[in-house]
Amino acid sequence: MKIALVGTGANGASLGADMLRAGLDVTFIEQWPAHVDAMRANGLSVHLPEVTEVTPVRVLHLCEVAELRTTFDIVFISVKTYDTRWVTELIVPLLHEESVVVGLQNGMTIDAVADIVGAKRTIGAVLGIAANMYEPGVVVRQIPPSGTWLAVGTLDGARTTAVEAVAAALAHCGTVEISSDIRASKWMKLIASIPEMLPSAILNVPLLEAARMEGVREVMDEATREAYRLARDLGIRMTAIFGRDPADVTDSEEFAIGLLDNVLESYSLPTTRVAVLQDWDKGRRAELDAFCGYIVEQQRSRGSTAPVNEAILRLAQRIESGDLAPSADNVPLLRAALDQARTAQTSP
Repeated sequence: MKIALVGTGANGASLGADMLRAGLDVTFIEQWPAHVDAMRANGLSVHLPEVTEVTPVRVLHLCEVAELRTTFDIVFISVKTYDTRWVTELIVPLLHEESVVVGLQNGMTIDAVADIVGAKRTIGAVLGIAANMYEPGVVVRQIPPSGTWLAVGTLDGARTTAVEAVAAALAHCGTVEISSDIRASKWMKLIASIPEMLPSAILNVPLLEAARMEGVREVMDEATREAYRLARDLGIRMTAIFGRDPADVTDSEEFAIGLLDNVLESYSLPTTRVAVLQDWDKGRRAELDAFCGYIVEQQRSRGSTAPVNEAILRLAQRIESGDLAPSADNVPLLRAALDQARTAQTSP
């Protein structure tokens, strides 16, 4: 089986290295020139909690994709949500009739992929992993494969040969479940990500530290409630992720808020910096559209609002425009977002 992995940042590179060490045929495709050069020169170094693995990789720069004269059975996409559509178009010539495309991504990218390659070729995924990349060619994977959890699923919930092949490949990376409702599973991960990604990045501190700062967890929880209410309005059912017992699932705000606790307990170390903050550290645009931005846009399309998510989004946009710096000094601005939302809710 031939596998391509497009986007080899912290998460993608971690999972790709696991599959390579298991003997799978994996080709890396990457857009960061320095990262490509480093992996070609020195291999991919993955610092696990107890050992460092250096894995030789076959890696191509994006500009070399047009030189490929082969097809792949599985193409994993691990790029930012805002890059999903053009990257999917890029790899269409690399697909044969039975190929599948798997979005190893945050956010609700399954529809964007399906628009381009078709629902039959689209497989969604959910990741429970913690990894950082501070320099090209080197990943700091804070949670080893034994603690990593993944879910995959087809859009219609069918258990196909293709989704089983994807699960088998990813089984070298962690515990894998095949979801019968991958949209619901991805929504659970979205609800878990809403309170962590932008708020802790705005404060420029690791996630655990942000959640413990006075008044911040209240803001996080209210953003979660807004996301939960939208999910319920859209008919999304609450479902177990991160290996939780399905018997523990309740259709409630408390369950939704508890998803962040799962992240804090199982996928966060004192030094874990969220993906948004890692992007800002590198001077890059972050996935604002995948988190609070997604909730705000969905509510706007329905003629409604998500005031706390919108206020958090505006702060993140100010940071990306250079009007505001990520800093722990931004706690009052986050608190103000919650206070303003509460005032609006009580106004006649």
